[in-house]
Formats: sequence, structure tokens, C-alpha cells
Amino acid sequence: MDLGGRTVVVTGGTRGVGAGITRAFTRAGAHVVVCARRPPEVPLQEADFVSVDLRDPTAVHAFFEALPRLDVLVNNAGGAPYRPLARSSPERHARVIELNLTAPLTASIAAYEHLKRAKGSVVMIGSVSGTRPSPGSAAYGAAKAGLENLARSMAVEWAPDIRVNTLVVGMVRTELAHLHYGGEDGVAAVARTVPLGRLAQPSDIGEAAVFLASDAAAYISGASLLVHGGGERPAFLDAATANKDHENHKDHRDHRDHKDHKDQEDREGGVG
Repeated sequence: MDLGGRTVVVTGGTRGVGAGITRAFTRAGAHVVVCARRPPEVPLQEADFVSVDLRDPTAVHAFFEALPRLDVLVNNAGGAPYRPLARSSPERHARVIELNLTAPLTASIAAYEHLKRAKGSVVMIGSVSGTRPSPGSAAYGAAKAGLENLARSMAVEWAPDIRVNTLVVGMVRTELAHLHYGGEDGVAAVARTVPLGRLAQPSDIGEAAVFLASDAAAYISGASLLVHGGGERPAFLDAATANKDHENHKDHRDHRDHKDHKDQEDREGGVG
């Protein structure tokens, strides 16, 4: 997809999913401006970096006012450490909500006039944590649920000038994956729970974001695009004892059919 001539802001686009989004937009020909508190440890080729504390409304408004134009805003900045509700203060949980919900709202409003002039779009980076229980990161899950609803409301209020959509992202293999899933064995075990058999790469999220920002998605607004490899297998299916005999019989039949097919191929090929 060609986004040449367009300016894209990616919040928190210095590493992980954000860096994957940044690279995808630069490959599509866009001029990308990344904003975050700290510069990237690994320089992002062909992207500009501006230091901005996204929890500071004054700084955020100043950043957007200084831009000559803006076509796409990707609200990617966010995240949260493992933090059970009763083991941390309400203030710490509130800061998680501030970064993952209030900051995208602030950035979107600050970018509104630019996006309206450009007939642009906003892409929210949501999470499956906002669609199901999220023990250990409850404030994060609540914020992501709110972000998805915020995007739907924005899509109605700001139509027809600005499109607003959400990417609902599943598990992603980033440089920090070990903090969530453990070492290689843990990552491999978690990947086996995903129907497609692997965790997402940051580039998977980036390409989906480019699609939603492109003319190919010109009639898509207020939508939530699931990028989660097929979701999560319900835990009760593995815990339940019903239908186990049927599944075991099916596995045995599939193995037998495969063996019979292989024997037939060997005979037709003159083997043995």
C-alpha cells in the first residue's frame, strides 16, 4: 500500500509493537514521526523522533501544534507491569489508566484539527485484555476496554471527516516477551495455545495498522479488527472430560488414514 506524501504520528513507537508499526508505515512511503518520553535504543531508519511525555497535556498539544500537517495518528503508547489489584496502590493503577486511555484521548483531541483538514484517520492499538478478564493487569484491561469504546464514539462524532478504528491485539513476540511469558520454553508453550501456532510479530500489527490507515479501508470506521491469531482456546475444553473418547478416536483414525495413504503412495511409486 502506498502512503507516500502522508504524515503519520506513532505514539510510543520506539520499540516492540510501536517499532513494528513505525517500520510498516515507513515501508509504505509515509513520513513517520515517533513521539515518546525516551529515544529509541536502536535508531529507527527514516523516522523522526520527538521527546514528548504523553501524560502531559500541555506538552502533547504543543507537539501537535508544531506539526505542519498530519494524516494519521496511531495511538500505540501504553502497557503495564504485572500488578494484582490488592498488591498496589490505587494511584499506581490510575497511572496505568492514564497512559492507556487518557493519553490517547488527549493526543486525539490535540490532533483533531490536523486530521480534519487532511480527512485523516486514527488507529487505536487495543488489546484482547480489554475483551476478557485480565488478572494481574486489571487496570490495563479496563483501560483497553475503554479505549475501544472511545474509538467507536469518536468514529461517530468525528465522521465524516475522520475515520477511527481499533486494532485489538493479541500476544506479540517482542524484545520484552520474556517478562510476560518466560524463556524460550515459556514462549513456545504460550504459542501453542494460539490457533495459528505462533505469537504475532510486531510487523503483523504494523501491516494491519497500515491497512486501516490506507484508502483500502476508506469505508471502515468505528471497527475493531482482531489481530490475535485466532484467539484463545477456551480453557474448559481441555479441563472437561466429555468427548475425550471421541477426540482420541478421531486422532487414531486420522493417524490410520495417514498411514493407509502413505502405504498407497509407496505401492504406486514402486517402493517395497
